[in-house]
Amino acid sequence: MTIAIMQPYFLPYIGYLQLMNAVDTFVLYDDVAFINRGWINRNRLLINGQEHLFTVPLRDASQNKRINEVHLADDPKWRGKLLKTIEQGYRKAPNYATVMPLTEKIINFATDSIADMCCNSLIELNQYLGIDTRLVPGSAVYANGNLKAQERIIDICRQENATRYINPIGGQELYNKAAFAEQGMTLNFMQSNATPYPQLKQPDFMPWLSVLDVLMNNDVAATRAMLGNFELV
Repeated sequence: MTIAIMQPYFLPYIGYLQLMNAVDTFVLYDDVAFINRGWINRNRLLINGQEHLFTVPLRDASQNKRINEVHLADDPKWRGKLLKTIEQGYRKAPNYATVMPLTEKIINFATDSIADMCCNSLIELNQYLGIDTRLVPGSAVYANGNLKAQERIIDICRQENATRYINPIGGQELYNKAAFAEQGMTLNFMQSNATPYPQLKQPDFMPWLSVLDVLMNNDVAATRAMLGNFELV
């Protein structure tokens, strides 16, 4: 059984979905420190030919809080503003009529928790793309908050009876293959590859935007093909 563990991200880039699609169980690491100016509550779109960073506004967000302790801002107007931005940027995209209702459903999800907001967005994306990976909120299952770093990851893998753990390529300095091997597990790192595609009238392809950009410009079959464009090391 193959497992991956990542902080929950809202409408993440396609590399995140590549990782999720490549494993049997995907643990949403929601009981670790919130990362300011990270990718938990923000990502990038292509608006009028320019990179546009959108942010889900939060209330009293801090790296002293766990992700599942951080709440959305009280003002609900951000949802409508974000939907308006997406409409303006993508209404001429080939799959706008199909993807915009999905986008509205994700953004209008009723919650005040950024962890729940992210989790729901991933559930909706999985259903749309036919990804059947099991999603597990880490805070609800493993009860190992006393452990740190690699030790905690290995413990989650052990509890799930995992034989393989896959981490994004950036974790090569954090995790040791020998430590996993001692527990009867294989550790791999995923190197995501970008698949260029037409982005409306954008002359030069801009990779690694939110998966919304991928979906607006590609149908399900083309997007699913992109999910396999990676290498394991």
